[in-house]
Amino acid sequence: MQTPTRSSFFDITSEQGLLRTSIAVTLFIAVIGIAFGLASGSFSIVFDGVYSLVDASMSGLSLVVVRLITAHTTSVQMSRKLRERFTMVLALNGILLSGVAIYALINAVSSLLQGGRHLEFGIAMVYAVLTVIACVTIAAVEARANRKLGSDFVRMDVKGWVMSASITAALLIAFCFGYAVQGTSLEWVSPYIDPAVLALVCLVIVPLPMSVVRQAMSEIFLVTPGDLKLHVDEVAKAFVARHGLQSYRAYVAKVGRSREIELYFIVPKAMAAKTIDEWDAWRNEIGDAVGGEGPDRWLTVVFTGDPEWAE
Repeated sequence: MQTPTRSSFFDITSEQGLLRTSIAVTLFIAVIGIAFGLASGSFSIVFDGVYSLVDASMSGLSLVVVRLITAHTTSVQMSRKLRERFTMVLALNGILLSGVAIYALINAVSSLLQGGRHLEFGIAMVYAVLTVIACVTIAAVEARANRKLGSDFVRMDVKGWVMSASITAALLIAFCFGYAVQGTSLEWVSPYIDPAVLALVCLVIVPLPMSVVRQAMSEIFLVTPGDLKLHVDEVAKAFVARHGLQSYRAYVAKVGRSREIELYFIVPKAMAAKTIDEWDAWRNEIGDAVGGEGPDRWLTVVFTGDPEWAE
């Protein structure tokens, strides 16, 4: 087996390469964030670093799941289980990121009640500028590459980078204000700037990952996507009318990347017998009409004369 080169290991044209690159940059930002935060006395910067560490750990877990899914695409049973793991990663990611933000919010409020904290605004500004540049750059690179990849993991990672850039940009504005009021009549505000901006940032970002959690939980509990169900119903109704069938039952769910579709067609008992090739031709017709053929589509088509088999 050929050993992966550094260029292929961080190949930004592949899903795994993008995630590896994202993890490397995230870890770098996390380390310098914690270091700059301790040096400047800013808990908001320390939070930014810790937030990045949690995000990196979730990206690492995402990378593991992606590799497993890729390795087992030929195994139907294994790939279905891994799709569920994929959905669980999305939910866990959102819950952890919101949890970190809630913890930071509590600490920010506590600091405000205790009179705030002093910090070195110059050091804090240097960190904020460098981090904003890094976050915007990696988000743009991932978003551009994902136009072809269409990866849910990469799409989630892009949102994380945009969120990180927004957080740090808010910190930069606050640090600039704090630096500007030094030696003025407003200098008394300085100790409150760091915890105040941290509290505001946390209030904004706490609910953001919840949309990912809600979507993931709906997939875990097999909540039917409305647009997919509507499309499948239209295909099934047209098929029933075209071939003189009695009725149909459709069951649709989305699990991670997978679209689970089960169609049961009730055949009139008086219908003439058909060969296996003829039934398969009908299945192919339905598959073409449903569309989206590939490893992420799980389509089951059943023909029966007994409606109880379809319930």
